[in-house]
Amino acid sequence: MAAPKRGRRPAGAQGKPGRVLVLILIAMVALAGGMFWSGHTTPRLGIDLAGGTTITLQAEAEPGKESAVNETNMNTAVGIIERRVNGLGVSEAEVQTQGRENIIVNIPKGTNSEQARKQVGTTAQLYFRPVLAVAPGSTTPQQPAPSGSESPKAEEAEKATDGKKDEKAGDAGETPKAGEPSGDPSAQGRAVTDGLKAPAAPAATTPPAATGDPKESGEPKPSDSGKPADGTPPPADPAATALDAKFAALNCEDQKARVAAGKGVKPEDSTIACGKNSAGAWEKYILGPSEVDGKDVDDAKGQLDPQRGMWIVTMDFTKDGSKKFQKITAKLTQQQSPQNQFAIVLDGEVVSAPQVNQVLSSNAEISGDFNQESAQDLGNILSYGALPLTFNEQSVTTVSAALGGDQLQAGLIAGAIGLALVIVYLVVYYRGLALIAILSLFVSAALTYSLMALLGPAIGFALNLPAVCGAIVAIGITADSFIVYFERIRDEIREGRTLRPAVERAWPRARRTILVSDFVSFLAAAVLFFVTVGKVQGFAFTLGLTTLLDVVVVFFFTKPLMTLLARTKFFASGHPWSGLDPQRLGAKPPLRRSRRTSVVPTDPKEA
Repeated sequence: MAAPKRGRRPAGAQGKPGRVLVLILIAMVALAGGMFWSGHTTPRLGIDLAGGTTITLQAEAEPGKESAVNETNMNTAVGIIERRVNGLGVSEAEVQTQGRENIIVNIPKGTNSEQARKQVGTTAQLYFRPVLAVAPGSTTPQQPAPSGSESPKAEEAEKATDGKKDEKAGDAGETPKAGEPSGDPSAQGRAVTDGLKAPAAPAATTPPAATGDPKESGEPKPSDSGKPADGTPPPADPAATALDAKFAALNCEDQKARVAAGKGVKPEDSTIACGKNSAGAWEKYILGPSEVDGKDVDDAKGQLDPQRGMWIVTMDFTKDGSKKFQKITAKLTQQQSPQNQFAIVLDGEVVSAPQVNQVLSSNAEISGDFNQESAQDLGNILSYGALPLTFNEQSVTTVSAALGGDQLQAGLIAGAIGLALVIVYLVVYYRGLALIAILSLFVSAALTYSLMALLGPAIGFALNLPAVCGAIVAIGITADSFIVYFERIRDEIREGRTLRPAVERAWPRARRTILVSDFVSFLAAAVLFFVTVGKVQGFAFTLGLTTLLDVVVVFFFTKPLMTLLARTKFFASGHPWSGLDPQRLGAKPPLRRSRRTSVVPTDPKEA
């Protein structure tokens, strides 16, 4: 018979508890260091605590087009609403989808809530406008250049249009090759007064009329100097002069100026607008009346052209849109740069201004220095004009900064009271063991706080009032795990075992109970997070996070710390204030093995 092996640890024994404690302490230091290094030492506060407005929008598709409520269209809508919110001059606003058909807009304090509601709830305005003039986005006025000459300002403006995307297309899916655009460098800095005139016949040095093709007439033709043959200067157009002045004064680097540039402009009016070129620099535009709008776009998408190995954006137009687009491109192909460009204007901002190299109709292709992200973004923006989606305002919640501060203070007081009651209970009932529980609660609180502070800039997590409630509930869940473990240890001591083997034998049984309990809590938090909309998700997220941290703390701090303290005289001897006194627990006498005596029957009947 083989002799039993010596030195075998009991089930659940932990060989190197000190190393495990060092590991979790390193994790705590790393999280705290990352928090201070990033500069985010406090969690982001939600609207209900910091003050502001929360708007919940629900997407609604047109009859028969229910499939339009999908992830791509919702993300496109989020991007457009975000542009509008930023256009209000709002900082730290949040626009995000929740669930399949909801968009949540969180606007912090200091914003006109009524204006914000109007901005985020209306349909996007998408227009195709001909470009009359382009200049760098500063306030430096551009002087008209003499006919047939090239000025330094004209050359500077010509450079500003470098990198513009080429527009090319063909009917019935055919993609013709794009030709080189013709252009007069001096036309780039032309004043808007010339751009809005409708001369008798187009000249190479004069931009065309924005509203239609020039018509032949019997009137005298202008000379190269821009004056009639008889020398009489043409009458100035007051509207064109005013627009020219606004264009010269426009500074596209100022966000408020960009928003105000095209505000209140009707589609049939000329306007000024700002946009970024391919190099990311701001440019300002003078734009003619809208020739095509977003409703004329049937479909648009960014895709990779495998033959040329480049990303492009393709557009398909409706029947009416094809006629309109053919008409405007026929005019643009006869013009010089930049009058051969059309601007794609979304909510008053130029998102792209491609050149037109040939007459286009039912479909078109925009090519240039696109990457996958920029091509798909432009395709989504163009598609939004044709999206069969509207948004209904489900709820609007406005909280003042004072009320938010009061709610935060009330939440913190409630948490402090709950924590204090838990600590009092642990001290009264568990005495010395309460030290382990309090230290474990401190570690759990430190980890939770650090993660909340880091998750703010990382994923946009904001601590709202329901999230504070989730953190308060988590105190009880964490304390429950300690209680389960302590009671298992006490049960082993009641069976007559000493502390060290009791600690190790109690752990496997307590571990199973803790894992099952935490799994149920985490599952409930996960289901609540995915099926709810709005602030309840904050409660679910915090509850799930603290439940996971409870497992980490119990396994990597509470258990190894208990193993180390079980080796000290105060706990191992069962001191009355240790909480592990065998007499107070009603422990049985130590277990002893008794010898069995065998009785041999003498009576054959008994055998």
